[in-house]
Amino acid sequence: MEMTFRQRLLKVAYPVFTALGRLTGSHSETRINEHGTKPGAPVYEIPITMNDGSVKTLSDFAGKKILIVNTASDCGYTRQFDDLQKLYEQEVGKLVIIGFPSNDFKEQEKGSDAEIEAYCRRNYGVTFPLAQKSKVSKGEGQHAIYQWLCSKEKNGWNGKSPSWNFSKYLINEQGVLTHYFDPAVDPVGKEITTAIQQ
Repeated sequence: MEMTFRQRLLKVAYPVFTALGRLTGSHSETRINEHGTKPGAPVYEIPITMNDGSVKTLSDFAGKKILIVNTASDCGYTRQFDDLQKLYEQEVGKLVIIGFPSNDFKEQEKGSDAEIEAYCRRNYGVTFPLAQKSKVSKGEGQHAIYQWLCSKEKNGWNGKSPSWNFSKYLINEQGVLTHYFDPAVDPVGKEITTAIQQ
């Protein structure tokens, strides 16, 4: 699936989006589970329907850190696929990244699951797992993983929903949510790479 003109333009403009985010503080928040608060409900048994229709649970990745990212193909942050793939390759065996394509923010992911996969593989070389297109924002139909990620009662401390496409949640090897990163936080920047090494 070839990039549209808009997608090519957004890819080129990506550094401007991230620079503006840092300057204005927009989409650049980081939250940390400073006290190591354990979840009120386990995350490992929540089912995830993957892009190919298979069903997994996070228990398949127990013993590794898991970075969950809501993605979109038609967003100013879409070029983060490049850095997410780079991070995935750098931390192979230690980190799993799961992309959750979503059309929640300004309808920036309109494609089918097959189209999304083709787009990500062809244009960004993505090999990390992609889930079925899902609702990630709070409300009816929100994916069960995001219900857990956005509920203090379930994850133990964080109530923040994704603020936009490419919000990131880091779960440690024991199934504890340790960090939330806003979209403007660089996947291969110091904040995220340091958190993964901890």
